Amino acid sequence: MKKIMLFMLVILALSVFVLANSVANPDTMIEETTGTIPSLDPAWCYDTASVESVSQMYDNLIQYDGTSLTNYLPMLSTNVPSVADGTIKDNAKTYVFHIRKGVKFHNGDILTPQDVKYSLERLLVLDRSGGAAWMIAEALMPTIDGNYVDSITQWAAKYAGVKKWKDMFNKDGSLKTEYKDAMIKTLNLLNSVFEIKGNDLIIHLPHPYPPFLSMLAHYAGWTSVEDQRWAVKNGAWPGTADTWWKYNNPTREKDPLYSIENGSGPFMLNRWERGREIVFERFNDYWAGPAKIKYAIIKRVSEFTTRKLDLQRGNADIIYVPEQYMLQVEKMSGVQVLKGFPTLEVVSGFFNFNVNAKGKSFIGSGKLDGNGVPSDFFSNINVRKAFEYLFPYEKYINQVWNGEGMIPNSCIPEGLLGYSKEVPSYDFNLNKAKEYFKKAYGGELWNKGFKVTIVYNTGNEQRRTACEMIKYYAAKVNPKFKISVVGELWASYLDDVFAGRLPFFVMGWTADYPDAYDFAQPFLSSFGTYGNFLGDNFRKFATKELNPLIVASMKTSVPEERAKIYKELTQKAHDYAVELYIVQPMDHHVQRTWVKGWYYNPMSLMAGLDFYKLSK
Repeated sequence: MKKIMLFMLVILALSVFVLANSVANPDTMIEETTGTIPSLDPAWCYDTASVESVSQMYDNLIQYDGTSLTNYLPMLSTNVPSVADGTIKDNAKTYVFHIRKGVKFHNGDILTPQDVKYSLERLLVLDRSGGAAWMIAEALMPTIDGNYVDSITQWAAKYAGVKKWKDMFNKDGSLKTEYKDAMIKTLNLLNSVFEIKGNDLIIHLPHPYPPFLSMLAHYAGWTSVEDQRWAVKNGAWPGTADTWWKYNNPTREKDPLYSIENGSGPFMLNRWERGREIVFERFNDYWAGPAKIKYAIIKRVSEFTTRKLDLQRGNADIIYVPEQYMLQVEKMSGVQVLKGFPTLEVVSGFFNFNVNAKGKSFIGSGKLDGNGVPSDFFSNINVRKAFEYLFPYEKYINQVWNGEGMIPNSCIPEGLLGYSKEVPSYDFNLNKAKEYFKKAYGGELWNKGFKVTIVYNTGNEQRRTACEMIKYYAAKVNPKFKISVVGELWASYLDDVFAGRLPFFVMGWTADYPDAYDFAQPFLSSFGTYGNFLGDNFRKFATKELNPLIVASMKTSVPEERAKIYKELTQKAHDYAVELYIVQPMDHHVQRTWVKGWYYNPMSLMAGLDFYKLSK
């Protein structure tokens, strides 16, 4: 009897073990994360949540070769253009793509080179505010006065002879009759870039643009290929020159493609419950063969505790885990934690060389009198260097990022061509900080002290802590150094950044495409995203010292030459202490052990999962 009971207990234990380790929902892959999806229109998307969804349903011309950022594989193009085979020519201004034949869109339409042309043109025509069109505009449209243009509207205004785009329109939003020819001329200028020969799409760039191929690769959702016939049928731009401005910069809900799809990718849209979940269904006629799983689901689950329980129970296969919760999943049975992946992101503190003190002021008295700082406080290189040595880089990364980060030596993250280990990074050294504070203003700053307010966006604890650390160590160096740390809601924070009111602010930049220019331009150029808000003194300095190097980096496609230029650029940025580089974050991936096929690529990591490669 005892033997029978023991046998039954063993069988029961084995049954429990098998049940606990069996694969849940073998035909379905479920991800739980926190982001919401604004739109399903490729030409609109410019956020991780939208790009992840679009990338399941739409394909690009080419794709990354596994984990590489520099090697590509064909996708909707059967070739990756190269100089060697003659499909990159004319000093890297002409690219020839052999468009794959017989590719089906989800509604059965067949892909043509015209669809690719239309998709890239529509991106520039839509040109929604805050969107991704600027990247392709820089590559496809001629420069104006030697500068890249980031919007098709700039050429329209130039042809019309007006200062601003809005000057061409009446109060009711209609186009003034006298500017119609300028509008048509603008679209024809864009149209002249493309040539179709048989099943080839030939793109004639007006100037060499080294990162061009990377902007067309999968995970750049905004350059996904759409079905023109279907898009026009559903109310999108018809592809003609005589009305294109009517489709420019629509509100999200008035974009006719924002909630529907008809891609050629491995999954079709099954349903989208806005703010809750999106469900994809396998497209069995996918040109590369059907996906291994039938359904893929992305759920928005805001509470980490719920995500953790779903992972533990097998109700979720992959979840988003913030750094502070990693210990709760690292030893969980049936769960795999992969970490230590360097992201293509740099978080930096920005010095405003000329603070705008009109209205709301963060610089106190505005004088070097112990009760404030002058508006050009950070134009002083000794002040900037003192702040560089004031920040506890390793302590910040260990405490705030749980060690998942690296100390950057420049705005170019490790992993990209142009990053150089030979450029030094600043370290935490209060004696050095004291030395430079004493040098600033001939010792007057050290004797009188200062008061200044630095601001972070409310809710971002990582940025708040960075500001608090600066405050703490400044007072430790000299009790007369008084820094106030204030939080602002995101909208107000951006308003103050854009208006140049903030003496010092912390922000990050994540790669749009894996090229050093995508970091050098926004961080260091006088006409860059951040350079616009750092004051006249910064822009004058950048125009003289940094801009020529940034421009030179885009005039050659030779990797060794570009690397040499970026090394010189980042060394100069270090020597002049232009910005305070805080952290290059590391990332991680948490999944059930039954998930197969995931691998790390810095672009896919930031663009979300590629469900086509996954199975159980």
